[in-house]
Amino acid sequence: MKLKFLSLIAIISLVSCGKKEETKTDSTSVTDTVKVEETPITIPDSATIAKAWEDFMTPGEPHKMLALENGTWNEEMTMWMEPGAEPMKNTMTAESKMIYGDRYQETIHKGEFMGMPFEGKSTLAYNNASQEYTSTWIDNMSTGIMVISGKYDEATKTINFSGTTVDPVTKKEKAIRETYTIVDKNTRKMEMFDVDFSGKEYKSMEIIMTRKK
Repeated sequence: MKLKFLSLIAIISLVSCGKKEETKTDSTSVTDTVKVEETPITIPDSATIAKAWEDFMTPGEPHKMLALENGTWNEEMTMWMEPGAEPMKNTMTAESKMIYGDRYQETIHKGEFMGMPFEGKSTLAYNNASQEYTSTWIDNMSTGIMVISGKYDEATKTINFSGTTVDPVTKKEKAIRETYTIVDKNTRKMEMFDVDFSGKEYKSMEIIMTRKK
């Protein structure tokens, strides 16, 4: 700033004197040395670390909510391959149970898709540390693992998931979104949102799950 101010004064002086002189720019740069204060590292004591891990590993109320999914479900599936496409209808069944000491929910989905046997597995967890839900998905018609995370909205009884996946066609990463709604004791609704090749989001799938009695 100081160099710029002095240059401005010099130009004004030349103009006022009616003289034209060639100005030279000093290429020498001045670097100010800023002292960075180091933040002291606080190392928790052993009791604090042990308590944190105990809290992390102990199932709580969110895990009890996951356990309410235990049982067999009939699934009515509707899919849209692209925006405005004719819906494709299908039916499947799902078996849900809690695993690893009621810490995770595992669901096996079976049926037929486009005339071929289909099987998929979802794992749903509530992470006590991040305080959010994480869902993974694998099936026999892909070679990837889908991972999405989200928060539970008590007002709407909905878990709002989001994440990314790699499109098999473009080989590029794209955003995906899912909503999982607890409609009532024996009904669930899952909605999946994809993006088309222009990047516009659209609803790609809806599954209505009804508990088998």
